[in-house]
Amino acid sequence: MSELKDLTTYSKDTPIGLPSVGGRAGVFVPTAEFDVSTSTTIRHGAGIVGFGNPDGTLTIYYEANRFDDSSLHKWENKARKAYDRMVMVAPTVSKAKLNAKYLEFVGYIDGSGITLKEPERVTEWLTQSNAQDTAPAGPVVLWGKK
Repeated sequence: MSELKDLTTYSKDTPIGLPSVGGRAGVFVPTAEFDVSTSTTIRHGAGIVGFGNPDGTLTIYYEANRFDDSSLHKWENKARKAYDRMVMVAPTVSKAKLNAKYLEFVGYIDGSGITLKEPERVTEWLTQSNAQDTAPAGPVVLWGKK
């Protein structure tokens, strides 16, 4: 019998395998198990996207706008930047393979936009990160021409 600490949010809804360009990936936020304050990878307010691996781990790509690029102020732009790196298999240090207990699956991202199944968890993550002003306006963010 597994202990409660071994439970993860990895589920049948978690996309598996590296998506192709335009394909679907997962959107994640850290769980209480992940200590952001001591992390050398994921920073507060990061957009985190990725996919499940057959061994039950997650491969993630993330963007936290470390260099204060004004085009990456909004959370959805960070998530899209990470998604673009992932599907293009671009070289990056903003990539990790983690135990799924450290991240919670909250929605999907693809070539059309982001669909959040649990937008309140993204809001909690951004509030905890003191980045409420970067939150998406709603549970669906579509990429489109401006």
